[in-house]
Parts: sequence; structure tokens; C-alpha cells
Amino acid sequence: MAKDEKKPAEAKEKPVAKAEEAQPAAAAPAAPAATSAVPPELGEGEVKKVVKAKHSKNVVQGIAHIVATFNNTIVSISDMKGRVIGWSSAGRAGFKGSRKSTAYAAQLVAQDAARQGMAHGLKEVEVWVKGPGSGREAAIRALQAVGLEITVIKDVTPVPHNGCRPPKRRRV
Repeated sequence: MAKDEKKPAEAKEKPVAKAEEAQPAAAAPAAPAATSAVPPELGEGEVKKVVKAKHSKNVVQGIAHIVATFNNTIVSISDMKGRVIGWSSAGRAGFKGSRKSTAYAAQLVAQDAARQGMAHGLKEVEVWVKGPGSGREAAIRALQAVGLEITVIKDVTPVPHNGCRPPKRRRV
């Protein structure tokens, strides 16, 4: 008889559970209508993350860090505390191999990084240039041409006080 008593108790619980499931089912159609503005290819969490990143910084003054090596040019735009707002490099701009070290690549890289900074409200920049590469001057000119006001140009190339031995000269 104990088995018979359990079966009716389970049967009583199941209709209650079905009634509880019916209520969320009625609320379920209302939930997709509220999130219909989200594109189907993007998840809801991703859209919120993108919106938060765009509105998190409203910067008027910043620093443009230009790293011009013999092989590449990298430009990163930061606020005055050094937190990066936007960046670009010759590889990101689509250049490969020896084309990354050209002045034209540096110009496009600086324009791309400056537009990212201007999207956050950037208007004035200090320019910190590091390295001996050919893209130094081209990147600075490109920042001016995009419409950023350059307040300071500072060379922060590290100079050794007779530290490591430099590489031997090339024989071509």
C-alpha cells in the first residue's frame, strides 16, 4: 500500500508543476518582443558590452604614442593617464612584409588610430615618438591632417648609457 500512496502524491505534484510551467510560457512570448531590437547574429550580452565600451570614455586631451621601428609602425591613442582608447598598426591596416615599414603605411595607421580617438571626443594630443623608423614624421603629419591639434611632440626613444652591445654592421 505504501507504493499506492506514493503514486497519487506524485500525480498531484505533476499537475501543479504543469500549472507553474504554463505561467512562464505565457510570459515567454513577451520576452522576445522586448529583445527584438537585438540583431539575431549577435548575442544580447555582446551588444551591451559594445555599447558600454563606446560610452565609457569621453576624452578631450590624450597622448598619441608612435612606435616606429625598422619593420613596423604602431600608433596607440590613450588618455592623459595612459589608458588606451584606440590603436592601429601596419599589419592591422593590411600591409605585409616590407610594406609595413613604409611612410605610407605609417600615414594610414595614424589616420586609423586618430579616428578611433576622435570617436571618443579626442581633440588635442601630445605626440610621443619612439624608435628610428621611417614612419615617424609621416604619422605626425597624418595626425595633424585628420584634425587633431598637436600640443607637444616628445621623443621618448630609449638611449642606452653604454648598455647592451649593438648588433654588428650589415655587409650587403
